[in-house]
Amino acid sequence: MKKLSEKNRRILPWILSGLVLVFVFVTASRASAQNNPQDRPYASIIQNVFDFIQRNYVDEVESQKLFEGAMKGMFDSLGDPHSAFLPERDYMDLNDTTSGHFGGVGLYISKPLEAKPDGTPPFVEVSSPIEDTPGWRAGINPGDLIIEINGEPTDVLSMDTVLARLRGVPGTDVSLLIRRGAKLEFPVTLTRAVIEVPVIKYEMIGDIGYIRIISFTPKTIVHTREALENFAQKKYKSLVVDLRNNPGGLLDSAVGICELFLDGGVVVSTKSRIPAENYVYHARRSPVVPKDMPLIVMINKGSASASEIVAGALKDRGRAYLVGEKSYGKGSVQKVYPVGANTGFRITTARYYTPSDVNIDKIGIPPDREVLFPEFSAADVEKLNELLKSNAIAAFVADNPNATSAEIDAFAGELTAAYHLDSTLLRRLIRNEQNRTVIAPVYDLEYDIQLQEAVKILRSGNYTQLMKTSKTLRDLQEEADDTLPLAS
Repeated sequence: MKKLSEKNRRILPWILSGLVLVFVFVTASRASAQNNPQDRPYASIIQNVFDFIQRNYVDEVESQKLFEGAMKGMFDSLGDPHSAFLPERDYMDLNDTTSGHFGGVGLYISKPLEAKPDGTPPFVEVSSPIEDTPGWRAGINPGDLIIEINGEPTDVLSMDTVLARLRGVPGTDVSLLIRRGAKLEFPVTLTRAVIEVPVIKYEMIGDIGYIRIISFTPKTIVHTREALENFAQKKYKSLVVDLRNNPGGLLDSAVGICELFLDGGVVVSTKSRIPAENYVYHARRSPVVPKDMPLIVMINKGSASASEIVAGALKDRGRAYLVGEKSYGKGSVQKVYPVGANTGFRITTARYYTPSDVNIDKIGIPPDREVLFPEFSAADVEKLNELLKSNAIAAFVADNPNATSAEIDAFAGELTAAYHLDSTLLRRLIRNEQNRTVIAPVYDLEYDIQLQEAVKILRSGNYTQLMKTSKTLRDLQEEADDTLPLAS
């Protein structure tokens, strides 16, 4: 791979890692001529079948319908959930999303093409909710499955139809059936709103600067710089960058964020069978954050794509200590090309690699310090269903919108006695319900055990020693390979 000059790096089109922008699609006849000669008859066959159907099918068929069906079939055959044909509605929705606002419920979602190996039908899966949106306020979590939309099972719906059902006129309602875990199911009614994708939130935690990067857009770097300048004025001594539930965004934005912390060197590389898609991205030698500033990056299973680029780069370069849980594992790069006036397609063109030359696709990035929130066991599911159906938590919050921590703890104790559920989980449910009725706080140190651990590390004085034991992703991968049994 070649190293890009600074000038060339700046003029490259933004490559997408989570959200996508539209690139101009140019049909190159030279590339067509280089195709395998054995492949050429297929194009003629497709055209012949197209013409035959139009002439001989019992009913008249619109050309657009045949075209869209053929395009969808080609991309479905790739078996890649990130590559797809985009009919007019999807193409317009994509433009709305990347512009930063649209009408919907505020959920990043995905849908497998077929049932999972364990037999789970291809229901819609929530990648992450967008903060301060209807989906977030309803308490929908990453990993939740949307089983039904307005009574329709989602396993038989196309992604086009799912998006059409979820998006709509602000102020209108849509009813969902959510499955969490193996058995827990509950209904949620969401009122659609204008969704404005946020960028970052930040605040001081004592002498610690805290930045939550919510999405990677062209504005993320500017706003993060503003946050760091604010922290500098307040004489911050350490920093937490929270990437939890961040589904990704622009690769250039992720690289720009890394440049705030790295003094030169490799940030990420992309590799493809197409030489023109092979890039190595380097940081400029102008970090904003002092290189000796203790830095913790927080990740979880909702951290994907551009978030993983940042976490992987800072970990591999020995610049940050990771706290939380393993990330999602999306290590591929997509571009979007228009086809005709109002349709297009999204296609995976490369995979990205961390500075230690590791691709984390379908693997994820493990944290240096794993901190897991307690989860409901199978035995708790039935009791939790009873609690949710009782509406007790919502009623308590409605009657006590400004409940203190002591009052929340007391009510959680009552619920623990009544339902025999973990009090820590119950306190989180109550606080989440409380937060849904107001603008979300920047952080919740009292109930966020992962953030508690990050702050504890920074205040303990052990950060430097912990960084000496931190391993690159390449080291971790090689260790994992060494533990695999040898074939006989």
